Formats: sequence, C-alpha cells, structure tokens
Amino acid sequence: MDDASGQKLNIVIVGAGLAGLAASISCALANHKVHVLESAKELAEVGAGLQITPNASRLLRDWGLGHEIDKVAAEPTLLAVHRYSDGKILAEEKEFDEQMRRKYGAPFIDMHRVDLQRILYHKALSLGVTVELGCRFSSIGRTPPAGPEVILESGRTIQGDLVVGADGLWSRCRECLLSRTDEPLPTGDLAYRIVLELDKITDPELRQWMANPQVHFWIGPHAHAVAYSLRAGAMYNIVLLCPDDLPTGLSRTKGSISEMKRLFSDWDPILTRFLDQVDQVDKWKLMHREELESWTNPEKDFVLIGDSCHPMLPYLAQGANSSIEDGGVLGRVLSHVTSKQQIPWAIRLFESLRKSRSEMIARETFHQRDAFHMPDGEAQRERDILFASQLGKEISIKFPSRWTCPEVQPWLYGYDARREADEAVKSQPCDARTCQRS
Repeated sequence: MDDASGQKLNIVIVGAGLAGLAASISCALANHKVHVLESAKELAEVGAGLQITPNASRLLRDWGLGHEIDKVAAEPTLLAVHRYSDGKILAEEKEFDEQMRRKYGAPFIDMHRVDLQRILYHKALSLGVTVELGCRFSSIGRTPPAGPEVILESGRTIQGDLVVGADGLWSRCRECLLSRTDEPLPTGDLAYRIVLELDKITDPELRQWMANPQVHFWIGPHAHAVAYSLRAGAMYNIVLLCPDDLPTGLSRTKGSISEMKRLFSDWDPILTRFLDQVDQVDKWKLMHREELESWTNPEKDFVLIGDSCHPMLPYLAQGANSSIEDGGVLGRVLSHVTSKQQIPWAIRLFESLRKSRSEMIARETFHQRDAFHMPDGEAQRERDILFASQLGKEISIKFPSRWTCPEVQPWLYGYDARREADEAVKSQPCDARTCQRS
C-alpha cells in the first residue's frame, strides 16, 4: 500500500493540542501520511505554564526540538516544598537541574504551553503533516472495507486507515467510542492560574525569584500553591489549588482577585506579595474521568490518546507529559507497520503499553493531593516530621512529595517511550496470528 513517496498508512488525528501534535510528529517520522483536524479557527495563545519532566523532554529532544525549546524554556536549579503559613522549607533538592540530567539523561524544564504548542505545530508542518483548522468534528463513520472515517459538522468526510482521537478533556471522540454522552466529573478542586511578567515587577526580591528559575510549592490545609519561572525567567507562573466553589456547568471563568487574595491571606508573605502583583486571574474547575475499559474500537482502527482517555489532576504535572508519551509510543509502534492488516496488532500493543501506566499516574496524582492538602493536625505533624528527617540528605524512604520520592520519581521520569515501544515490538512481533484483524 506504499504510495510514490514511500508513505504507508493514512492517519487522521482529531485535535491539534499537545497529544495530537506529538502523535502527528511521531507518526510522520515513522513515514506515515498524517492529517490533523482541529476545531479552533486558529491556534490561539491560551494556557499557562507547563512542567516538562524528563520522560517527555527526552522525546522532544529525540524529535530534534531541543534547541528551539531551550530558547524559550527555564530549567529550575532547585525544587522546594514550603509550609504554607511561614514558608518554612519542608523539603528541597538543590542542583535539581544537574540531578535530573544525571539521573535521567534529559532535563526538567518549565515552559509556556503556547511556546510548546507552536514548536510542535511547526515541526509537524515541516514533516509534511497536514493541519486543518476550523474543522468541527461530528462523528466517526465506517465504510467497509475502506475503514474508519471522520465526519465533520459540515458533512465532509475524511477517510483514514487509522483515526486517533486527541480532542482533550471534553472529547467528542470518546463519546463516539462509547456511543453515549460522557461528560467529565468534578474533582472538588479548582485552580487559579496566573502568569506574571518580569518587566512589570518592581519589587527587587520578587524579581530575583523570577529571574533565577526554581520550583516552589507551598502546602497547606485543603490547598497548595506552585510557582516557577518561564521563558528563561522573563515570566512567572503561579497556580493556586483549592476547594472548588464554581457552580455546576461552569468549568472556567475570570477569577476575583480579591477573593483569591482572601483565600491565601494567611500564607507565606513571599507568596502573598506575588499575589499583590496580579491584575487578572483565571479560575478553572479541575475535572477527571473514570477509567475506560478500552481506548479503542473492536476493529482496532480508532484509538483515543491524551486527555480524551486519561486526564490528570495537575498535582504531578503529568497531563502534558503523558500526552506527549502517548504520541511518542504510538508513532514508534506504527513505525513497524507497513500495511493496514498490521494496524490491529499495533493498536493492541499501544494500548497495552500506555493504558496501565497512564491510569497509574492518574491515581498517583490523587495521592499527591492528599499528601499536600493535609489540614493542620496530628497527621500533618507526622508528615512534617518525615519531611524533616530527610532534609539535607539523599532521600531514602517513601516520601510525601512524589516530585523527589525515590519510589515514584524513577518510574515517572525514567520512562523512555521509544525504548518501551521497541522492546514491546521485539517481544510481541507482528506475525500471522497477531496481525489478523479482530
């Protein structure tokens, strides 16, 4: 089925977010023809900061994006956890940048979502990926023996050998797979998202915090805050996580600055001084979804990736990273596919690699919320004693902060998507039995 250019499969991806663009790059590098459909009329500059951990930054470098990313990223030299009320350091890892590169061979970097999406978009285009904007998805159809097709609200249909649903938390593709309405569920938390610009800040101490990239957490009763630099210290990203008070049906709105400051008024003075600089803030309801029995259709030629099948709370910063992993594994497995008959084998293999890991990460984010949001009391005091026992040492026990926990960090950050895919293909090769259609 190879065409004149040597391309093998015709892959249609619904959604040009991080998952969809990552998948488009990975599949194009596998020499498949890729067509991305995005409902937005333009890739607008929305969003805030992202923490790109080594499990994803490794892939971005594999795709030749390291130089472009380094120009717009900040690489934190320290990660610290503070008590909410007085800023007391509960845990810190110094030389964090060096530790990450030494342990995992890839950096931990902080970026603006817009910068990463733009870099991925232009990389996809350079590889010959077709990206169409303003294409509002309607449903998935099927025309045997041709295979799946994407049907747009305009009535237009786009045929593919494989359709990838990467349309995010409010996924229509997910509903098509399930053949029913399926809306995200509230977690009980919301996020205030803030981005400050260095050139608008006059306070010398705050400017120093911004210009020297680090990651700081403040943890308190039923809430926590995280702050880190973007764009080599030219911007500062702050996220405040606290109990959800948004009405049912409202998932995002402009936040009240006075309300936000009141909620965090008795927190560490350095944090409240940052909040004094805020002139606008967005308020987001944090949502999640139940685990799916399967991410694929029975024919194994329609598959979900990213937030459409495994959205994550932000407490481990793995939503974007896991979506990039999905794209990397999908393309790498499909690099071993040369005909339509091999697609079911590849998609079964992809799902076996990604589903259990993604769901384990999603569950771990709830555990991190529990550890960071403890109300003051006996359990909190025991947690802080545990923190103190490891301060200034190499951590040797299961740790309340998964960010530096020796049990969680290695499997989270040490994941190599390309190696995992290649080893799986080697151990479960496509043969006459495994490559027949379901």
